[in-house]
Amino acid sequence: MAANAFAAYALYPQTTGLQNVMQTLLRGGFDKESICMMLPAEHPIAATVRQASADAMEGPTNAEAAGLIRWLSGFGAVLIPKFGFFIRSQEFFRTLMSGEMPSGGTLAALGFPADKVTRLSNRLANPSVLLYLSCPEKAETGWALELLRGTGAQEAGLLNHDSALRHTA
Repeated sequence: MAANAFAAYALYPQTTGLQNVMQTLLRGGFDKESICMMLPAEHPIAATVRQASADAMEGPTNAEAAGLIRWLSGFGAVLIPKFGFFIRSQEFFRTLMSGEMPSGGTLAALGFPADKVTRLSNRLANPSVLLYLSCPEKAETGWALELLRGTGAQEAGLLNHDSALRHTA
């Protein structure tokens, strides 16, 4: 079951300045808790989080890493395969921790149809960053898609209540 009935998603190259994308979404009226970010294990942000986690076992983390972790902790969910996750939103928590993870894993739990899960999983492994923006109203998805496209997404699309993905470039 998807986190919300309607959503927009976008894939970005690993080199994308995610802070700028997030600022655009926030200025566009979207709440941080409606955003789920999936980072590849090789992403620089993931590396910083892993290092901060290792450093925490040996002493205080540096201010930059602590600031990054605070920033990530504000989003609805941040998932880093092979490492861990941050989940702030009850909506994402219920969806991702339901104990009934579909065969397509996290992407299927978010509402991506089975025929798209493999392709998107491969794109994430190449590595790309996936942003998923949960929208309570169908009307918001068009605005979300416009914002995501405007921030340099390599691919952007919509999910609707039927879990039928409408792919747009």
